[in-house]
Amino acid sequence: MAVYQRRTRVDASLDAVWDFHSRASGLEALTPGWMNLEVESVTGPDGEPDPEILETGSRIEASLRPLGVGPRQRWTSVITDRGRDDGSAFFRDEMEGGLFPQWEHTHRFFADGSATVVDDRVVYDLPLGPLGDAAGPLARVGFEPMFRFRHRRTRELLAGES
Repeated sequence: MAVYQRRTRVDASLDAVWDFHSRASGLEALTPGWMNLEVESVTGPDGEPDPEILETGSRIEASLRPLGVGPRQRWTSVITDRGRDDGSAFFRDEMEGGLFPQWEHTHRFFADGSATVVDDRVVYDLPLGPLGDAAGPLARVGFEPMFRFRHRRTRELLAGES
């Protein structure tokens, strides 16, 4: 499996950053327009539609059509773990039924004075078995613009939030 990781510092409190990332609206706000994201449904762990907070067991049905080319790529993202303590927080989502045979995205947040360090770590397998494994490093080229946008947008949207 390949790993992609990106870290940034946001001038906002851990509470503000955690709250923002705990909602489906955060995902929508942090996805670049060129990805053409459609969140088709969100359900909580008890089956409740459109939960306010994405708790462990929540499911997001979504699709993308990058650059408007090709068919929509559909997948389900499941929040598999979530935790918070005084100085840090995290949640993990896994992709089901999507383009990647394996996709585990861990979002970690660490208080850093009045700011927060945001750390994204994705462990993934590309499709096509050994051929996909060989192309693994090239996938970083595709991930980099998306995560750079996400981190820049997080800094813009949350700057100064306490």
